[in-house]
Order: sequence, then structure tokens, then C-alpha cells
Amino acid sequence: MAKKGSSRTSKKDDKNDNSAKLKKKFYEEELVKLQVELVKLQEWIKHEGLKVVVIFEGRDAAGKGGAIKRIIQRLNPRVCRVVALAAPTERETTQWYFQRYVPHLPAAGEMVLFDRSWYNRAGVERVMGFCTPKEYEEFLRSCPEFEKMLIRSSIILIKYWFSISDDEQEKRFQARIDDPTKRWKLSPMDMKSRAKWVEYSKAKDEMFKYTDTKQSPWFVVNADSKKKARLNCISHLLSMIPYKDLTPEQIKLPPRQKDQGYVRPPINEQTFIPEVY
Repeated sequence: MAKKGSSRTSKKDDKNDNSAKLKKKFYEEELVKLQVELVKLQEWIKHEGLKVVVIFEGRDAAGKGGAIKRIIQRLNPRVCRVVALAAPTERETTQWYFQRYVPHLPAAGEMVLFDRSWYNRAGVERVMGFCTPKEYEEFLRSCPEFEKMLIRSSIILIKYWFSISDDEQEKRFQARIDDPTKRWKLSPMDMKSRAKWVEYSKAKDEMFKYTDTKQSPWFVVNADSKKKARLNCISHLLSMIPYKDLTPEQIKLPPRQKDQGYVRPPINEQTFIPEVY
């Protein structure tokens, strides 16, 4: 059995102090180790024909996207893919609520990461009034049953909630405002969410009451430190699926085909891009 990420924790006291920042070198070294294990997990999922769904939820700017990006960084997109759906179309709003998510569920040998999921109904839709009280109540009743159906059909379902403090979210929002490359991350909905912090807290607590079940529990990630959140989330994900190391033996490249008189066209007949750098 391959070693899980949880076995590679630091012995230093300051690594266990939540207020202490991780050194960049330590973080990068640990991330690479965990990503190597993710590749092994990927090969096991493919080999065994497993179907894995990982849900990432949490407040805006909690770091869900950053964690997802580090998980998929070295993985095969044919095995591990990300689903981040836009707002539902007019037609989709008339469908069975879970219908738009079902086509994105994994086939055998696949892992799907949902960057927000069907839990939109219990969060933004509930708080912003995009669903009726009746639709919200029906979601709370049917969601646990829907997830039981997924689990009974051999889908491994893992749910993460990224928890962030008020002060840290404020800091990250301000950083996005100040950085032109990150400003696109702040949507009008994000700005409205700041004014409804308490309503979102209530909605999250109510959602947990109904959907944090023994069969399909929520795993909370302390996300005030982005680096710690990423390492802890990946380490936990690795611990959730027992896997074996299927790394192939050392590959030896075959000899290149010999030239048998073929004359290639002049290179100056091809259109190259300008070499600006």
C-alpha cells in the first residue's frame, strides 16, 4: 500500500501552530510529494475503474480554486477533470434540480472535482432568493437521498467545506481589487455576499444539519492559510481512497526511425510566430 500524505507531516512545533506561516521551500517540497501521490492515486482509480466525486464548497475567496488547481496540476485531464458550472439557463431552471449535474458524474476510471455543486441551492440560491422556500425545503429533503443513490451506485463521494474568517476574506477581497490579474475573480455576487455574511453562516449551518450525514459527511478545511489548506486537503483526499503504487518500470526509448532518403520541404516555407523573446 502506498504511503498516504498524512504520514509526511513535519515534526517541528511551528508546523502545528495554526498561526505560523509555512516556509515557501517547505510548502513547495511537500506539495510535490503530495502531487506524486496524487499521480499514483490517479493510476489506481484508472486501473480499478473507480468513480470518484469530490465537492468543494465554501465562502467566496476561501481558496477552493487554488486547492483544485494544485490537485489537478500534474494529473491526466482524461482521468481527473473539473466541473465548474455557470448559472443555470432558463431551460435548466425548469428541470429536476439535480439533472444538470448528473451528466458530469464520472464513468469508471474517472475522478471529477466539482468547483461548487448542487449545494448552490442551499447557499447562494437560498441567501439571494434565487429559489423559493418550497424549492429549498425540497432540496434539504432530497439531497441526502440523492447522495445515497450515488454512493449505492459505487461512486466515492467526498465533500469539502473551506472555512475562512471574516477578516481573512476581507483581506483577500481587497487583494483582488488591487491586483488587475485577479479582479475578474470578484463578481457582483461576491460583493453582495459580503453584506450577507450572517445569512450565509445561517444557511451553511442549516445545510450541515441536513446533509452532514454518516454516509456522506462534510470535511471542514481551515482555509485561513492557503498553503496549509492546500496541503491538508490533498493529504486528506489521499487518505480517503486506499491505493497501491502502480508506477511502471523504467521506460527505455526505442531508437528513432532512420532516414531512408526522404527530403523534407524547406523550413522557410513554414510560417513561424514572431520570436518576441
